Amino acid sequence: MHSGHLLLEEPIRMASILEPSKASFFPAMTKIVGTLGPKSRSVEIISGCLKAGMSVARFDFSWGDPAYHQETLENLKAAIKSTKNLCAVMLDTVGPELQVINKSGNSISLQADAFVVLTPDQEKEASSELLPINFDGLSKAVKNGDTIFVGQYLFTGSETTSVWLEVSEVKGEDVVCVIKNSATLAGSLFTLHASQIHIDLPTLSDKDKEVISSWGVQNKIDFLSLSYTRHAEDVRHAREFLSKLGDLSQTQIFAKIENIEGLNHFDEILEEADGIILSRGNLGIDLPTEKVFLFQKAALYKCNMAGKPAVVTRVVDSMTDNLRPTRAEATDVANAVLDGSDAILLGAETLRGLYPIETISIVGKICAEAEKVFNQDLYFKKTIKYVGEPMSHLESIASSAVRAAIKVKASAIICFTSSGRAARLIAKYRPTMPVLSVVIPHLKTNQLKWSFSGAFENTSSDLFQNTCTPLPSNLQTNFPQGNHS
Repeated sequence: MHSGHLLLEEPIRMASILEPSKASFFPAMTKIVGTLGPKSRSVEIISGCLKAGMSVARFDFSWGDPAYHQETLENLKAAIKSTKNLCAVMLDTVGPELQVINKSGNSISLQADAFVVLTPDQEKEASSELLPINFDGLSKAVKNGDTIFVGQYLFTGSETTSVWLEVSEVKGEDVVCVIKNSATLAGSLFTLHASQIHIDLPTLSDKDKEVISSWGVQNKIDFLSLSYTRHAEDVRHAREFLSKLGDLSQTQIFAKIENIEGLNHFDEILEEADGIILSRGNLGIDLPTEKVFLFQKAALYKCNMAGKPAVVTRVVDSMTDNLRPTRAEATDVANAVLDGSDAILLGAETLRGLYPIETISIVGKICAEAEKVFNQDLYFKKTIKYVGEPMSHLESIASSAVRAAIKVKASAIICFTSSGRAARLIAKYRPTMPVLSVVIPHLKTNQLKWSFSGAFENTSSDLFQNTCTPLPSNLQTNFPQGNHS
């Protein structure tokens, strides 16, 4: 992606589009987050995902118990060891997520124009007339005419597996809804999203705290994905909680923007969080359809200028069941990169999808092609102008390093760091070459045992575009604990 590459703004010889892409040691600098689950938890499949380009493994605690996820993580460790590819660990919280409870697990068919009752009585069996939910305050939060979505894809990817409901009547704690489309709900849990409605539940639930305190601490997680972040106070509360857990004091918090509340407080949330996840699944139905692209572009610009990584979700839903993405999805991935996204998060595509390795590979190839035509010169000037003067010493050094590397057409920028901050600041300016972050390990001893530290710093930049963190060879074999051995 040096200055010799053609940019989209320049005349492109159409035949050149068909020319094979040149092989590169770093196929794509945009990072890929893969969610590990039923179809992607064996050592063999995880190894394939790592080789295909996955650099962060996401563990979604909306389903599955800690023991299940621990087994998956042990397989991840084995895959890291065999492939020698580093991979950070992200814990995704449940937060105030509403769910329909289907104890039998049987498929439920809902017919358009019929009625269905949402009830907080979880002892009742789910059926086409009655859906038990895990929240007893829904009847107080909604009114006639409000919109509710239920299903796996929440009416954004496959309308046959999600349903659109309209509140017709509130009866005590029950909510009677008109079914707007025919659909079949399959599985034991379906997400329920009440559009543009405040849900009076804490962002970091007691269940989340329990999982973080046990599973998170035990495995020294690198990233915490804070679901349904609605206010800056949510991030502050989560950081305060992590600071009390010694081993997680450096864990980075990524605020997940999923509804109108999060959008309205975006600037304050961005200031507090270490990064942002644009959860386009829920957000895409909370926002008017024609406004989704505008939020994406505005949010990514704000993240870029703040020097904080931004992650985009829900890009290749169709690859859950298909070997190839749709043309629109392929374009969507590329546009996310051109808009300034640092990483792409894959959910169902790798969690329960039939082709997790192929999905990661294809998304990586699309990202790499988009990076080749990314106008870095324009981006650099825009960032310099936004930062303004006087610059801080670190900002000046980082921007100057990028400018010099581009002028001499360097192959890489090598940054020695003890905290990872310098590498992240350099990555903020989006150099045309990868930033190699070489972590200086700290040698510790209690006079009985020697150990190295530096694992967290090695993975703390794993969601920044451009950054790469090669682990020193001695640490690859001698790491005493953590998820990077």
